[in-house]
Amino acid sequence: MTAPSAEERRACWEARDKYWKCLEDNKEDATKCQQLRQCFESRCPRQWTKHFDKRRDYLKYKAQLEAKGFEPAETADKT
Repeated sequence: MTAPSAEERRACWEARDKYWKCLEDNKEDATKCQQLRQCFESRCPRQWTKHFDKRRDYLKYKAQLEAKGFEPAETADKT
């Protein structure tokens, strides 16, 4: 795999940002953003889309932790 040019990187990031905004605007309903997802996948290397998907999940998780705080799972009594 050759490294994407600056123009290709910009196109990828723009497609990613549009897709993420669509998800936010549609309360995470990916069915409403399929066309933007296809554009995102076609403009970014597969490895990048996987990374960006994981990154978005992490950022959502982090925001949730900051908003609600850490809530440990309940443990069963071992008595």
